[in-house]
Parts: sequence; C-alpha cells; structure tokens
Amino acid sequence: MRSENVNVGSFYRGTLRVLVLFLFFSVGLISCKNKPVKQITQKSPAKSYYTCSMHTQIMLEKPGTCPICGMKLIEVSRTNTAKADEIQLSQQQIQLGNILVDTINDQSIGDKIVFTGTLNFNLYKAASVSARVAGRIEKLHFKNIGDYLRKGDKLFDLYSEELNNARQEYIYALQRKQTLDNSLIDYDRLIQSAKNKLLLWGLTEKQIQDLANSKQVTRLTSFSSTESGYITELDIKEGDYVMEGGKIVSLADLSTLWAEAQVYTSQMDGIDKNGTVTVQIPDMPGKEFKGHIEFVNPEINPDTRIDLVRVVIPNADHQLKPGMPAYLIFRAPVHKAFTLPLDAVLRDGTVSVVWVKTGKNTFKNKMVETGLETENNIEIKSGLQKGDIVVINGAYLLNSEYKFKKGSSPMGGMKM
Repeated sequence: MRSENVNVGSFYRGTLRVLVLFLFFSVGLISCKNKPVKQITQKSPAKSYYTCSMHTQIMLEKPGTCPICGMKLIEVSRTNTAKADEIQLSQQQIQLGNILVDTINDQSIGDKIVFTGTLNFNLYKAASVSARVAGRIEKLHFKNIGDYLRKGDKLFDLYSEELNNARQEYIYALQRKQTLDNSLIDYDRLIQSAKNKLLLWGLTEKQIQDLANSKQVTRLTSFSSTESGYITELDIKEGDYVMEGGKIVSLADLSTLWAEAQVYTSQMDGIDKNGTVTVQIPDMPGKEFKGHIEFVNPEINPDTRIDLVRVVIPNADHQLKPGMPAYLIFRAPVHKAFTLPLDAVLRDGTVSVVWVKTGKNTFKNKMVETGLETENNIEIKSGLQKGDIVVINGAYLLNSEYKFKKGSSPMGGMKM
C-alpha cells in the first residue's frame, strides 16, 4: 500500500513539471512574436561603420578605439563606398599621407632631357695578355687588380720544358754553323726556323740576341706585357700551370670611357642622335664632359621596353672611374604636352600608371603612355584628358593602400 502511494506521488510531481515547462516555452514564443530579434544581413547592412585611420582593416559596427593602436575610430559611410577598381580614403588619411592633386593641362617640355647612367669600360680599348707557350708561372711581377701596366713591363717568369728545348735547339743550330759550315746544309735556314719558333712563343729580338751571345739556357724565361692599361682581371697566381693561349691578365685603357643610360622606348623619339651629349658626374660637381652617341642598341628588351644608349667621353687625366654614376643630358626641342611631376607616375618596367581623383576622397588608377622626361617632369602622351585631376604627391601611398585593401596590385592586370 505504501508503494502505491509513492508511485502516485511521483506521477503527480512529473505531470506538474511538464506543465510548468510547457507554460515557460509558451510565454517565450509569445514574447518572440511581439519583439522580433533584428539581424544584420547583406541585404540590409548598416549605413556606416567605424574604422581606424591608420589600420583600415579594422571595421566595427560600433564606435570605440582601435584594438591595434588605441586611436579613436572614425565613422565611414557605406553609401560612399568606392567601386571595385577604385579606392576611398578618409579625410584624416589624406591629410596624414599629404596626398595632393592638380588639374592636368598643357605645359612646355623639352630643351633638355636628363637620364641617369653609369660609367663603364670602353671595350674597344680593352686588351689581354696571354701565355704563348705552356708552362708553370714561377713569379708574377704584378699582383694587384688596378695596377697600371705599361707595354714592355716585365709581367711574369715562366718555367717551360718545351721552351727550354727550343732555346737549346737555337743555340745548337748556331754552334753547328760555326763548326760544320758547308754548302751541303743550309744552316742559316735552320737558324732562322729556330728563331721564328722562339718569336712565336713570345721571346723578343733582344732576348734571342742575348741567348745567341751567352749560349746559355736559363731555367726561367721572363715575359713582358704586350699592351698598356689597368689590370681588371688577374685569375692566375704563382705556381699555377698555364696552357698555351691561357690568359694571364686583362687590361683596360681608361683614356676614354662609356657613359651608358637605360632609356624607355617612348623617350627615344625626343633624343637628337647626332647632337652633342653633356655628361655630368655627381661625384665631381662643376665638371662636364662632352661626347656623342656611339651606339644605340637595336634590340629592345620586350619585358622592360628599355633601350641602351652609349656615349663615349674623354678621360685624359684618368679622374673618371668605371662604375661612377653619371647624368646624361640630351638636347630636345621644346613643345607643348601634358606633363606631370616624376613622382606622380608609377612604373614597373612594363606599364606606367597614375592615380586620378574620381569623387570625394575617391581615386582610380589609369594606365598612361609616357614620353620625354626632364629633371622634374614627365610627358604624358596618352591615357589622360585635359581637366583630369591627378594625384601629384602620395601616389605610392595610394598604390600600397590599394594592394592592402584589394589584395592585388593595381598594375598587375594592365597590359601595354
């Protein structure tokens, strides 16, 4: 009987619990119907968001401070969001980046074009000294790159068994003529043949005459330089074995040098190829050197669209050194054209891009074709129209900001 009462009590308690839970959920459903939860969807986004002027990747729905730098967040309207190929900055970003714009218009350009170049060896004045016969280098009389070597200076001493045998043959021919001179053997011809071999192997007339007088073959043979110039290469050292024709040193005559500059193909039309070119050296202020274009590379690099221009300049006092930077100044006729400051144009070797203002704090990149380039300005041949508002300062900042926000370079998809 007691067991039955316990079961009945448990049943009533369970039933009561179910009724309470049912009433709780019923009240919840009624309240949800009366007060629906507002959800942010892509179809109905907030009209504005909050971002950091220094860290634009921060985009929050509520005001506050930047979690990276702690700066106060600024409100940005979503209705003014830039298009896919544009970028929009806040007013604070424009001020901090010192972004300046100007309206493009016709201006005079020309008179002179300046290119940055480098001084190099005149390869027409380069030479090398080689071994005429195989042997071992016993001694080098010049061991430093940059040493000046005069023609006739003793350069190296060589031990060559083959050469020593040839010298001995020459002495033997001389002795045979003195002791066995007769009409049956032409000893003069034998002597001349032995002498010619020594001359071909690099001995001088004086060395051969000394050999004829002394009748003694020394262990080593000295060789002198056949050219004059500064040593630019010295790849051999004492004790090395050199083959016939092996190079001992490379020499460069610095009486003239090449001033070479890389020129965009679009700039070649403005260069007077027959005119005088002025070369200035930044390391030597106040000094100028005059020259003429000697060579224009007929082959254009298809990747960079750059051409090579070479000018020969005198260097009688040897003050100029290969590797020095140089400015090559070409004369060009003055004409009217769209021009921009050099920093306004971004170039990667294949395309040239400028940033144009399309709306309030909104900018778009445009590909342009450039022309003449002076010390401060560059000609715009196509891609812009009169009245376009172009960024003249801060173009690199816009380019970086575009990469950061869009995840790609604005110049990456452009083709010439």
